[in-house]
Amino acid sequence: MDKLSVMQAFRRIVERGSFVRAAEDLGVSPALLSREIKLLEESLGSSLLTRTTRAMSLTDAGRLYYDEASGILDAVKTVETRIRDGAGAVRGHLKVNASSSFGQTMISPILPEFLDAHPDLRLSLSLDDRIVDMVEGGFDVSIRIRPAMPDSALIARRIGTMRQRIFASPAYLAGAGLPERPEDIAGHRVIGFLLADHLTKWALNGPEGTLILDLDPAIRVGNSLVLRDLLIAGQGIGTLPDFVSNEPERRGELVRVLPEWELPAPEIFAVTGSRLGMDAKVTAFLDHLRAAMEA
Repeated sequence: MDKLSVMQAFRRIVERGSFVRAAEDLGVSPALLSREIKLLEESLGSSLLTRTTRAMSLTDAGRLYYDEASGILDAVKTVETRIRDGAGAVRGHLKVNASSSFGQTMISPILPEFLDAHPDLRLSLSLDDRIVDMVEGGFDVSIRIRPAMPDSALIARRIGTMRQRIFASPAYLAGAGLPERPEDIAGHRVIGFLLADHLTKWALNGPEGTLILDLDPAIRVGNSLVLRDLLIAGQGIGTLPDFVSNEPERRGELVRVLPEWELPAPEIFAVTGSRLGMDAKVTAFLDHLRAAMEA
């Protein structure tokens, strides 16, 4: 028995004062309505309506059920209306997860303008270099950078592509020499990213195709920003994503090593938990982020 449907039918019967008129309004047969109300009364163990050939009236239990059911139905209608009205509004609590490096270099700079544009929005930004459980963490969206997303109940939408290149500081290269071929990197002090798939094996794509380098990084760190700072300080050679390397390269703090060679480009995904589409606050956030990435 669909309790809400039965409640609606019962209220319509009471308000119309007739099974026949209520059935016409609901588009069903009077016999079906009568059967539904009889099942309802049996489930409650009490008569709700007193019916004669000429009139119908509520019992005390029927009056109580009518009043309480009406309150429930009105509350449901209010909730549905509020959700529909708010479906396109950018408000509520937006919970975002991203890696530390992406969050600090790409998300943090856009937040003031985004929050100014949506003053009714509350925001929680969690930065974690390890992949978190979105459901357990209660996140609306997680930004993940991976070659591909595995099949799961989560929905991944590609919002960009990341370039992964090799860098060192001018001071390091002045002292250690500039590698002329990918194989030369093995003779240098390599700084590796602990959480990367390519910590000890670099698959470099270049003019001669793909070349695999087996490496043993002397320094291994779990954060791209720390890796960047070590490279700037002249501690070795390593790979960086473009959103981390762009500024220090522009300032001349880092130099691209073997510029014709780079690692495979991972995709940047916005991961959500709903197959029904993103709500307004997630859409607004991702639109703002995409615009910043394309600028």
